[in-house]
Amino acid sequence: MWLDSTILFQIAGIGVIVALIQTILKQMGKEEIAQFATLVGFIIVLVIVINGLSDLFEQIRTIFLY
Repeated sequence: MWLDSTILFQIAGIGVIVALIQTILKQMGKEEIAQFATLVGFIIVLVIVINGLSDLFEQIRTIFLY
C-alpha cells in the first residue's frame, strides 16, 4: 500500500494538470473539450480513491479474520 501523502500528492497533481488544461481549452473557446477533460480527470481520481479504499478494506478484512 502506498503512503497516504503519496496518494494525496497524486490527486493534487492531477487536479492541477486538469485545471491547467481546462483553463487553456476554455480560453481557446473549446468549452466542450474542457468539460470532457474535467470529466476524465474526475474519473482518474475516482479510480485512485476506489483502489485505495479497496486496499483499506482488504487490510481490515485480514486483521479481523486472523
